[in-house]
Amino acid sequence: MTAPMLADALGPRGRRRVRLVSVAAGALIAAVLFVVMRRLTDKGQLDAARWEPLTQGSVIRFLLNGLLATLQVAAVAMVLAMVIGMVLALGRLARAPAIRLVAGAYVEFFRGFPLLLLVLFAGLALPKYGVTLPVFWYLVLALVVYNSAILGEIFRAGILSLDKGQTEAAHALGFSYWQAMLIVVVPQAARRMVPAIVSQLVTLLKDTSLGFVIAYPELLRRARNTGEFFQNPLQTLFFAALLYIMVNLVLSRVARRLEVRQRRRYGAGAITVAGAEDLTMTAVQAEAADQGGGE
Repeated sequence: MTAPMLADALGPRGRRRVRLVSVAAGALIAAVLFVVMRRLTDKGQLDAARWEPLTQGSVIRFLLNGLLATLQVAAVAMVLAMVIGMVLALGRLARAPAIRLVAGAYVEFFRGFPLLLLVLFAGLALPKYGVTLPVFWYLVLALVVYNSAILGEIFRAGILSLDKGQTEAAHALGFSYWQAMLIVVVPQAARRMVPAIVSQLVTLLKDTSLGFVIAYPELLRRARNTGEFFQNPLQTLFFAALLYIMVNLVLSRVARRLEVRQRRRYGAGAITVAGAEDLTMTAVQAEAADQGGGE
């Protein structure tokens, strides 16, 4: 079954117009790049002396240690956020109204809360109330609170995307509601949501850069310190950006490969890499379909 066409195919005139716009846009981008490079050259930003510190082994090790710190906080936060997110998803689908209310309030509140404020609250406000932790855990706490709300919606969308016959078959075998969810439904939903989970990991990895506001020695903070020491902030931040891009490209490629594999395995039922809003709509539509089918 082919996907429906959302627009008519372009004719000769339309294709010609697209080519003209593409050429004009390319020329504009080239002109902007030329002006930028010319200004950088005039300011001496492309001089070899400004890039020389980035060839020193000690500087590279210092920045790579920052990247390692970034990956560590991202890995710990993602594992904890996945566990809490699954609990939230099950809570939002629970039969008890009180549990659904609490889980829903958590998800809706923290999903819309600015992550930067969470990081500042964890790193600056909690110590004033006697909660003393290493700065690593302050950043992890903020990332977990925020991302668990998003992952909760991802898992809920995955659970609701499954056919209701899975749960009914489990009940027919004598499983209780929670046994059916944990043994039958959740493993299948988790497999379907792997691409979306990896995509969220990419976002979480980028968000670790907010750790510089609470003095966590991640890649961005170390790059800023190195740039200030050698008086080459542009070059050092450019190098740090390349490290971020390489890691995110690897994760994005993994997400796309997993998405293709899931589509081949599950067909149209597979969940593509999407944003939290798209997954929320998927969950809402699935709930509406279930309610409509039950009437």
